[in-house]
Amino acid sequence: MKFKMLYSFLNTDLQLIEKQLEAAIQADSPVLRQASLHLLQSGGKRIRPVFVLLASKFGNYDIHVIKHVAVALELIHTASLVHDDVVDDADLRRGSATIKSKWDNRVAMYTGDYIFARALEVMSHIDNPSAHQILAKTMVELCLGEIEQIKDKFNFEQNWRTYFRRIKRKTALLIASSCQLGAIASSADKEVCQKLYKFGYYVGMSYQITDDILDFTGSEEELGKPAGGDLRQGNITLPVLIAREDPKLRMIIETVHEAISNKEMDIIIKAIKDSGSIEKAAEVSNLYLKKAFAELEGLPSNQARKTLSQIAKNIGKRKF
Repeated sequence: MKFKMLYSFLNTDLQLIEKQLEAAIQADSPVLRQASLHLLQSGGKRIRPVFVLLASKFGNYDIHVIKHVAVALELIHTASLVHDDVVDDADLRRGSATIKSKWDNRVAMYTGDYIFARALEVMSHIDNPSAHQILAKTMVELCLGEIEQIKDKFNFEQNWRTYFRRIKRKTALLIASSCQLGAIASSADKEVCQKLYKFGYYVGMSYQITDDILDFTGSEEELGKPAGGDLRQGNITLPVLIAREDPKLRMIIETVHEAISNKEMDIIIKAIKDSGSIEKAAEVSNLYLKKAFAELEGLPSNQARKTLSQIAKNIGKRKF
């Protein structure tokens, strides 16, 4: 089943959120408006809004309230991608030119800042201080994750703990907060909110590990960029950390630098794939998924819980 089919019953509400997203980033400046729309309209699964909507089904579901949370979370995610592309000097995102490539770094940075600000403005419609505190803390952690990624570029001495902390901040917490804030905005029970937060965290960790695996196993057409792009940019992910435990592979991996040739890079990618590190990383991803399913078991049985389970299974089944 295609990913979007899993939550097709939310289509009407997701279409409303799509319109709200476009309305939220309108700007008097033509450059800001065009740059913001460029990334927003380039695709994406809208997984964070989906988690917000599904989590809110455990409380008093009102799309006219929930939409503000869903839009804010997606805008924060979008803004972080704009900044990511500047840091990584990336020319492609989802197969299309990045904002920094289509315009320049300054436009990209200001666009990311603008989208962040608009997210906060949209969230101001939610009259719940704890929701704003959670969102603020999530944004702080997201920024710390970005700084850590910059600091650790081509740092081959980092360990698993460093990696897990980074992906927690860069990916998992935003998904966890999407679940938690959706539940809070719908006045769901406190215990339900906490379980949904943990579910989102575990799913987010699995999701990012899977992405990091696919960066080695996916085709350029599927990824929208050359395979091994993370390592080329100096981002050390779990498959690399596992592969470098072999002393011979470690020597090869540590020859990677920004100007490495495609031929040399292809040899290193093949060595990593042949080492068994992909399969071991997949086992770690599955451990996080099992924890996510355990959190779902304690939630009320409804269509939203079933869909959350299906989404988690779908993440686990993505091709390696």
